[in-house]
Amino acid sequence: MADKPNDGHAWLVSVLIPAKDEAGNIGHLVDEIHHALAGHLTHEVVLVDDGSSDDTGAVFLQHCQQWSMPAQLIRHAHSAGQSTALWTAARHASGRFFVTIDGDCQNHPADIPALVAQGLTLSETHQHFCIAGFRTDRCDTRWKKIQSRIANAVRSRILDDGVPDTGCGLKLVPRATWLCLPYFDHMHRFVPALVKRLGGVIAIVPVRHRRRTTGVSKYTAWNRLWVGIVDMWGVSWLIRRSKLPLIDRMEVRQ
Repeated sequence: MADKPNDGHAWLVSVLIPAKDEAGNIGHLVDEIHHALAGHLTHEVVLVDDGSSDDTGAVFLQHCQQWSMPAQLIRHAHSAGQSTALWTAARHASGRFFVTIDGDCQNHPADIPALVAQGLTLSETHQHFCIAGFRTDRCDTRWKKIQSRIANAVRSRILDDGVPDTGCGLKLVPRATWLCLPYFDHMHRFVPALVKRLGGVIAIVPVRHRRRTTGVSKYTAWNRLWVGIVDMWGVSWLIRRSKLPLIDRMEVRQ
């Protein structure tokens, strides 16, 4: 796989991490990102500390400095949610591909190269695309699995986005595509559907999943499932209102 981007981007990959109160996880996550990407893919890591009350940011910087890893730490004074944290990270990142990953260490950075390999292949034929991770062996409670199964079934019926596991935080989207996406709270749940709205294609890559070993999940049945149903109808409205004109462009230069 190519070590350097050849299209004017500073990095091939920008790893975007939204995190709140993940001091117990973030150092290990940075270490794993280094071992997965260093020497193989040029990369930076952009962490948005979403109003943490612990040392998430300080631990992040310490481990990035340890590995001499190009990194950015951006802090929200008050928690604004995962979608806003990712949107802030994207506005400051400069890689050709954006890879999103949760800060709780349940996603495995060792899966990132497979997403990038698929991205390099798709970029040869498609302008817009999203590569979504699929947690084939989820390490969650039975109740959380039931919630996700219901949410995925409802979302698939309404949006038809072709994604079996939209809750997986591990996704790859080209920078140019991400910057075309509309921003709204909870938009991170609907990235594949929003990419399809642009005429983009969706690819699925099986990824690993691990149990959370420290910290507390920020999601409950209310903010994960029921609020998401309202958002689905909004995204469905956006999709129905979208138009993708076929363009025939000619230019005369003096």
